[in-house]
Formats: sequence, structure tokens, C-alpha cells
Amino acid sequence: MLADCHFCAHHCGVNRLATPAGRCHAGSIARVFSAQVEVADELELIPTFAIAFNGCDLRCAFCITGRQSWNPRAGQGVDLAKLAERTAAALDKGARTVMILGGEPTIHLPTALEIVSVLPRQGRLVWKTNAHGSEQARELLAGVFDVWLADYKFGNDRCALRLAHVQNYTQVVRENLLWSARDAELIIRHLVMPGHVDCCWAPIAEWIAEELAGAKVSLREGFWPGWQSHFHPELRRLCSPAELDRARHVAREFELNLIA
Repeated sequence: MLADCHFCAHHCGVNRLATPAGRCHAGSIARVFSAQVEVADELELIPTFAIAFNGCDLRCAFCITGRQSWNPRAGQGVDLAKLAERTAAALDKGARTVMILGGEPTIHLPTALEIVSVLPRQGRLVWKTNAHGSEQARELLAGVFDVWLADYKFGNDRCALRLAHVQNYTQVVRENLLWSARDAELIIRHLVMPGHVDCCWAPIAEWIAEELAGAKVSLREGFWPGWQSHFHPELRRLCSPAELDRARHVAREFELNLIA
């Protein structure tokens, strides 16, 4: 599969065994830039032992880990035995979940599945994803994770193209969300962005209410104008109190199942 890569919905079809290539610029060797206990995620998931891969198939201007996520050489190679040992130690000390994330872990799916195969079966396994994977990726992920923590970033394809350089975003993400809701427990995460409450959050909220009523929704309000946000005038600031109030009002209007 790495010789004809279709793990993400870009469907580059490149030979990653030969050289780093494709939209993610990843080769055949996965690297991990962080593996540690974290407490900044949803309350029902923390403390979590978070294993973060380098590389990503999207190019979100506001990415808080852009330096690592956009760099296929960031981090260290994967030592399965040591990683399993560290995970077990974290779980013994009170971690409730093990989270596989990135960057975007889908582009390193073979190694991600290798890691899962050696992890201790304590706590819940969480797949933290941008929900831009392909049908092939879904087939390989079926039944593996207890929870899908999936980003739904943009409410329309125009904003997705401008801010993340991705086409056909809406259709791909919705397909993945509908599938993951059948395969595992689903938490949909949306980061409220300045200037994008009505164009992005409102249509996302409406779709969730219509298609995934009752799904857990994590509305994140901690936008920070980092990485390459300065290229987009509306992203050069924090969200205003009025924007955050509007975002919460939209969630109430559509009676979404918000979690902290």
C-alpha cells in the first residue's frame, strides 16, 4: 500500500517506499515527535498518553503543531518495545486513555496499527484525526479504536481550500464522520475561529443536528493566531467574546450534545 499510497483522500498514489512524496511529503518510515501524558483534551479522555506522529496531509494555516506536522523529518523513529513500555507505565500511573494523533496519523497507518498491536489493553484507545482519510484507511481501521476524536474544521469547501489547501473537504469529512459513528464512539471537535462562526461553525452544527443527532460535540474556544495565521487577515487575532457567544448560541439553537 505504501508503494501506491491512498491512505488519505488526496489519493496521490505515490510510491512512498522509494522517496518521501505526495501532499504529506512522508516516506515509508514513520516518526513520533511527542509521546507523553497530556491533560488538554476532552475531560472524559484525560489524562491521556498521547503518541503524536509527524507529518500531515492538510496544510491548515493555524496549525499549532505546524513545525512538526509539516516536517516529515521531525521526531524520532518508532521503537515499538520502548513505546509499549512507556504506555504501560503511564496507564499504571493513572492515564485513562491512549491517543494516537499527529500531525495526522492516517498517513502513517501501517506504523500506527503496529503500535496498537503491542500496546497493553488497558484504558480506551483514541484515534485523533482530521477525518480526511480514504475508504482504504477506514477498512484498515475498522474495529480497532474505541473512540474517534475527529476534527470538523470548515463548514464549506471555500474556507477549506483557502485555509488548508484541501479540495472536496465537506464530502470527505462527512463520509468519515458517518462511518466512524457506526464503528466506534465518536467525538466531533470544532475549533471556533475568528471570522468563521457563521460560514463554518453554523453549517457544521446544522449538519450534525440533522445527520448525527446526539453525537458528542467538543466546541473548542482556544484559537491562537500562530504558525501561518498571519497570511489570513481574519486569523490574526483571538476570537472576540461576541463570536464565542454566537458560537455557543448556535450550539444551543441546534440542541447539540456539547461536552467539555
